[in-house]
Amino acid sequence: MSAKVIAAAKFRNNFADTLNSVKKDNFIIITRRGKSERVLVDIDKFEDLLAASSPEYLAEIQKSRKEAQKGELYSIDEVFGSL
Repeated sequence: MSAKVIAAAKFRNNFADTLNSVKKDNFIIITRRGKSERVLVDIDKFEDLLAASSPEYLAEIQKSRKEAQKGELYSIDEVFGSL
C-alpha cells in the first residue's frame, strides 16, 4: 500500500490533479503546518475499510474460516456446475 503526503495549501492549489492521483496512491495524507490532518481515500478502498470495520462482516469471515477448517466447503463444480 502506498501513500502520498501533501500539504493542505498544495492540495487546495492542485485539487483536480490530487483527486486524480488518489486511485494510484491508494490514499493521500493531507498535512497542515507539518501535522497530518486528514486522509483522502479512493472510494473502493473506503468501502473496503467500512466492510472490514463491520462487526457483522467480520463475524461472517470468522464463521467462513471455521467452516473451511472443518472441511465444510463446496467445489466450484458443486456451486456453478449446473449453470
